[in-house]
Amino acid sequence: MSKPVLDLQRIEKTYNPGTPGEVRVLRGIDLTIDRGEVVALVAPSGAGKSTLLHIAGLLDTADSGRVSIGGQETGGLSDARRTELRRREVGFIYQFHHLLPEFTALENIVLPQLANGIPQRDARDRARALLDRVGVSHRAGHRPAELSGGEQQRVAFCRALANAPKLLLADEPTGNLDPGTSDQVFGALMDLVRETGLSALIATHNLELAGRMDRVVRLDAGRVTPVGAVG
Repeated sequence: MSKPVLDLQRIEKTYNPGTPGEVRVLRGIDLTIDRGEVVALVAPSGAGKSTLLHIAGLLDTADSGRVSIGGQETGGLSDARRTELRRREVGFIYQFHHLLPEFTALENIVLPQLANGIPQRDARDRARALLDRVGVSHRAGHRPAELSGGEQQRVAFCRALANAPKLLLADEPTGNLDPGTSDQVFGALMDLVRETGLSALIATHNLELAGRMDRVVRLDAGRVTPVGAVG
């Protein structure tokens, strides 16, 4: 049996420990995501979903517990090794696109590949293929300010998948869009995830979107509980 793509065990995180402002955000989180599984993370505002995603993606460290990605336990890794693992195995999408404004849509997808040592021609070919998959290949030469909000986010999806990660972590990826655009853009994301066989943990407050994923879990009071299977 293959190892989970993401395995979180007993994750604890407290901000300002030992002070009057102490906030215990995560209280022994256990969460496993299997290969090809897409899991929705629903949570009330301030529940710590961004903290959980950052720990899962090695952008932050837990106070205690274990984070394993693709069977690789990450606790004893150096900062350089954690960065290498994150760059190779994990893709991130945020509510705001965070595209580099001075570069075109195509260049925004090419750059992270170049940082990973991909030859420029191969990087450009992959960038074009990804843009085509999400229906914005005709906007490849436009800068972010020239794109609509939905187009910007589709390009951000492509950038997150540029290095062919095994795990996608998304924090309210359509939360900045109007409902109609959100539905269309989320559909494009799900198509892309399914086509590439990615595993994904997608935080959303939209229960309709959550219901389109394989499984839904809820983060509340520092703990994750199952909401139920979908489909």
